[in-house]
Amino acid sequence: MSEITSDIANLTDVSFGYDESRLILDGISMSFPRGKVIAIMGGSGCGKTTILRLLAGQVTPRLGEVDFNGRSVARLSKKELYAMRRQIGFLFQFGALFSDLSVFENVAFPIREHLNLPEEMIRDLVLMKLNAVGLRGAASLFTNELSGGMARRVALARAIALDPLLMLYDEPFTGLDPISLGVVGQLIRQLNDALGTTSVLVTHDVVESLKIVDYVYFIGKGCVLASGTPEEISHTTDPFVKQFIHGEPDGPVPLHMKAPELSADFFGGAHA
Repeated sequence: MSEITSDIANLTDVSFGYDESRLILDGISMSFPRGKVIAIMGGSGCGKTTILRLLAGQVTPRLGEVDFNGRSVARLSKKELYAMRRQIGFLFQFGALFSDLSVFENVAFPIREHLNLPEEMIRDLVLMKLNAVGLRGAASLFTNELSGGMARRVALARAIALDPLLMLYDEPFTGLDPISLGVVGQLIRQLNDALGTTSVLVTHDVVESLKIVDYVYFIGKGCVLASGTPEEISHTTDPFVKQFIHGEPDGPVPLHMKAPELSADFFGGAHA
């Protein structure tokens, strides 16, 4: 039986790369406390989604340790890994709903896949999850009948169908209008608190995220460049965080890629 710890998951000195020539993450350490909502932010390609994949056991670190609920993910057997993933909900960037299934059947899918329950109980569970995201009345609709915001909420209902200990969100606000964005953000916070789960958001949406999260990690160059509470982040003097929050075109992340002096390319230079 795993020991109950204050963190549902941790990355400790984790290094990872998809090939031998380049590390995406280089000795990174992060903690995910139980019951909290944590955002991971950073530029495109910095390894944010890779962190979610490490937490879910989809990839294994080259060095370091990933643990979930007090156990090392890398040391789990295949059977134990499948059991762990049943305790993790994943909201994909664009929902990834099954287009040939109704809203009801989309949410019922993981319940039928993992639990042996009578249909009456499945029906009640599905309608409860849909009610939690405000879409019980859409149970009979198909995905092509939903708006983008509604589809994202259906995907959220499916992700929480098994009452996960850990929820992973990969860019949950992408492509949403301002109203839908606000609704999804508040649902993430409310469902996290109601279920007593832990939520990890990979996101570029600074404004909406700071309204709902308890802690923020900023990732870059393979490591944690800055971290803090929303209050600390909002008043930071850290140049990288300030550039990211305010969308400034130049700073620690430069506008111009390294190149020779202008005179080398112009005015009779090497390419003249």
